[in-house]
Amino acid sequence: MPRQLSCCLVLFLIWLAPALRPAMLLAEDGATAQKSAEQQKQEDEDYYELYRAFADTIDQVERNYVKDVSRRELLEAAIKGVMSKLDPHSSYIAPEELTGFKTSVESQFGGIGIQITVDDGQLKVLSPLVGTPAYRAGIQSGDRIVKIDGQPTAGLSIDEAVKRLKGEAGTTVTLTFVHAGDSKEQTATVHREVVRVETVMGDQRNKDDAWDFMLDADKKIGYIRISAFSRDTAADLKKAVEDLQNHKLKGLILDLRFNPGGLLNSAIEVSDLFLPDGRIVSTAGRNIAERSWDATKPGTFEGFPMVVLVNRYSASASEIVSAALQDHQRAVIIGERTWGKGSVQNVIELEHGKAALKLTTASYQRPSGKNIHRFPDAKETDEWGVRPNDGYEVRLTDGEMFRLISERRQRDVLAVHSKDEKEQRLPASSSDKQLQKAVEYLNSELARAG
Repeated sequence: MPRQLSCCLVLFLIWLAPALRPAMLLAEDGATAQKSAEQQKQEDEDYYELYRAFADTIDQVERNYVKDVSRRELLEAAIKGVMSKLDPHSSYIAPEELTGFKTSVESQFGGIGIQITVDDGQLKVLSPLVGTPAYRAGIQSGDRIVKIDGQPTAGLSIDEAVKRLKGEAGTTVTLTFVHAGDSKEQTATVHREVVRVETVMGDQRNKDDAWDFMLDADKKIGYIRISAFSRDTAADLKKAVEDLQNHKLKGLILDLRFNPGGLLNSAIEVSDLFLPDGRIVSTAGRNIAERSWDATKPGTFEGFPMVVLVNRYSASASEIVSAALQDHQRAVIIGERTWGKGSVQNVIELEHGKAALKLTTASYQRPSGKNIHRFPDAKETDEWGVRPNDGYEVRLTDGEMFRLISERRQRDVLAVHSKDEKEQRLPASSSDKQLQKAVEYLNSELARAG
């Protein structure tokens, strides 16, 4: 960095400090506003010296460090250093990471709709997503993708394969693939579309590969899994429950295990589907007004008992839903104590939308007013997370957890069946003790209701 640019950076930061000062004062309490002019002057001088030190550090590293380091690398490292002093949920999202971040939050992207893995250096299809371009093109679970747009995939990493497969909606990608158990290569040119990742799922699929949300057709017990809270989760959940009601639903299991959270509005909309009135959640922060959200009567699903399944990996938005339904006694919580993430992150655009900050700006409270967030020094005896109802804690060992994940993954894969093969109804996993407890509870409630 030329010396004049370094000086300009210092002057810019010094100019910026007084401009930021009024906003900073608004965020501070009344005592700060009453500081003497002398104290304020000394504080400002300290700020200026720190800004100078920062600019001089950038200047010295860029001009004299043994290896060349770009200015962007240095400034991004500085931003990440700032974020490292905050909580684990606040972070800087660099331009090259922004697309992946938006995909994870919105659960949609431009692509062909397949889940892939690398096995012995070969790119393989774990499962196509139902209704996507890959599904319609005949791509099946277990297929080997040997070429993408004519380029061999041998030795390709998953990240590189994903980059080649994803793209703008309307563009095409040509795949050369081999079905499992076959040796003949097939080629298909697939048009990319905006692909929505499923967040609302059942226990097993029908013959048409759509989810079957009825766990027990005789007793009319429904089962719905939510893997994350995205933009379309509440609407998809509403359709699933309506489908169950058309088949005389009598009891419902809502599975939020392994759900890391997602959009706050989505969690509020999901909670509102099952609550006729009352507080769902409230948020409060240092520099934002307190807000609260209440349930509304229209469109509420009532008249049947509910269970919400949670485990140690249920976090954030899934804790909002389970806490709201528990506090209003709309559902019994079964499983394990949840993760304990009671903070709200805002996404703030940087560089005109090329990068972003994910910044914790508020914490949320459950309807009862109890704390959800697990602070770094929290003890097991402290109030945090969402606990199962009394008598309904069902803890799994690490081995049981691994088996549950493995069995679930196998059941979610779209199996390849011959046309003559009869539909097979697989029972829910007999090793899933938490699900068994949920069914046991609903059976007892239905028996008591007569």
